[in-house]
Amino acid sequence: MLDIFVIGGGINGTSVARDAAGRGYSVALAEMNDLASGTSSAATKLIHGGLRYLEHYEFRLVHEALAEREVLWASAPHIIWPLRFVLPHHKGMRPAMVLRAGLAMYDYMGGRRLLPPTRTLDLTSDEAGRPLKPGYRLGFEYSDCWVDDARFVVLNARGAADRGARIHVRTRVVAARRENGGWTVDLDGEDGRRSVRARLLVNAAGPWVDEVVDTVMGEHGAHNVRLVQGSHIVVKKLYAHDRCYFFQNSDGRIFFAIPYEGDFTLIGTTDRDYRGDPGEVKITEEEKDYLLAAASEYFAAPVTRDDIVWAYSGVRPLYDDGASAAQEATRDYVLKLDGDATTGAALNVFGGKLTTSRRLAEAALEKIGDVLGRKGAAWTRTGTLPGGDFGPKSFEAEVRRLGLDYPGLGTGLLRRLMRLYGTRARALLGDAGSESDLGTHFGADLYQAEVDYLVAQEWARTAQDVLWRRTKLGLRVGAEDAARLEDYLAGR
Repeated sequence: MLDIFVIGGGINGTSVARDAAGRGYSVALAEMNDLASGTSSAATKLIHGGLRYLEHYEFRLVHEALAEREVLWASAPHIIWPLRFVLPHHKGMRPAMVLRAGLAMYDYMGGRRLLPPTRTLDLTSDEAGRPLKPGYRLGFEYSDCWVDDARFVVLNARGAADRGARIHVRTRVVAARRENGGWTVDLDGEDGRRSVRARLLVNAAGPWVDEVVDTVMGEHGAHNVRLVQGSHIVVKKLYAHDRCYFFQNSDGRIFFAIPYEGDFTLIGTTDRDYRGDPGEVKITEEEKDYLLAAASEYFAAPVTRDDIVWAYSGVRPLYDDGASAAQEATRDYVLKLDGDATTGAALNVFGGKLTTSRRLAEAALEKIGDVLGRKGAAWTRTGTLPGGDFGPKSFEAEVRRLGLDYPGLGTGLLRRLMRLYGTRARALLGDAGSESDLGTHFGADLYQAEVDYLVAQEWARTAQDVLWRRTKLGLRVGAEDAARLEDYLAGR
């Protein structure tokens, strides 16, 4: 019998599985689709304190999130790195004094050590003012971090598996029932239909968490989450510098413009209540227009539909705290334990963010330990994710080191592989001396060796998995090459 069975392969489920496996619990996880195929790959891709959450008095959440920025950066410096955000002051919006006060709190609430502090900008002379419409004079620049969200999930899963957890993708939990002091979990997936036994069930199904309680666990009438749709557009690169923008919109909401994958700018997000199947969520035409209009209010050159190269949308499963507006609903997480070691315990996970996923897992393990007995100590604060075993400021040195090991490979390819796989890029490359040693070319700089690695080590099954979740090469690989990749994966 397993100690823990986790339902859901998003950031919460994989973080709990990794932490639990590292403490010595026996763990299995099932994801009905691909890892990070839901909310966890549809984020704004930030490790951040949540400056706007201060307005809603979520001080505990902001403090915890701020403290996590440097912890997570140190754990995965290949997929997480610092960004500087420029917040232009806009007459008629939040007063400059309020922004200064909020940013002062932001600087000192989280024990910042490596990230640079806030500074004031003169946008009439600073490069950050050039892409903006004339008239912006005062701005503030502060620190947060970037994360490759889908890879963050996959690396947590890989870290769990490295410690003994069993990860099952494209495996649906069709039923879970309490029997003999534990759970019998019925699965239908790649390995066919079968059942496993576990002492404790973790329901980390994200937008489907209430559905799991209702239909899988058979406890009808659950209503714990508020589904909020957030959409983003990716457009042609809007400016040359490497900083991001934090903009205030006229409706009181905020949105970001962030350099993305070298040649693009990411703009988002929206906040609107969502009703329907979370698996069918798509950006609406109204949301596209909203983001384009909002960006065009700030940038000197209008941002139009012709600039859009990609768009994506996700559903955030926020804990339903009764807030009147979607953007005011809490981003904090709530853990509810039901049952005990005698009857079979279930831990339901509501809400959460990429930034606080590690702390959520620690809190979950505290509750799990109360039921199953404690095994091992908390360890993830100093543990690294796969490939992240180098210093947070050593990425460029690692790229140079990889170049010395593989002088026959292009520097652009090596940099991209280091960004995705960190020190595990060497396991992918093997003894390759040139690109021709990497096998079939699938467009851009994607080769068979990388695809094979993703199938063997990161549970990739389809071209969508490879091009959009394990990498973002879908922005560069054409339809014909994507079809060849799909055929290759289907024939393996």
